[in-house]
Amino acid sequence: MAPHDTPEPAPAAGRPELVDFAVDLTSMEVHRRAQVLAALGPDWDPVEVLLGEEAAYDLLYSGLDAEQQRRYDELVAAGVLPARGDGRAAP
Repeated sequence: MAPHDTPEPAPAAGRPELVDFAVDLTSMEVHRRAQVLAALGPDWDPVEVLLGEEAAYDLLYSGLDAEQQRRYDELVAAGVLPARGDGRAAP
């Protein structure tokens, strides 16, 4: 008898037999995504959102003093923050 043909052990007394169970969530995922897009509305522009985020990061890291710039550079070098432009915070 091949290993894959071995019979399953009988369930313990008082315990139900285990059966394979699978749920296809594909239709639920499609529905969820449709609801997200509907909630965002027809005026949502992903490119505009990304450009706004970039502008916010530029503002966040602008005007750093020497110590803040040093720490910023350390975080970029460590891979904690992504490099921006020439790798320095905007003045």
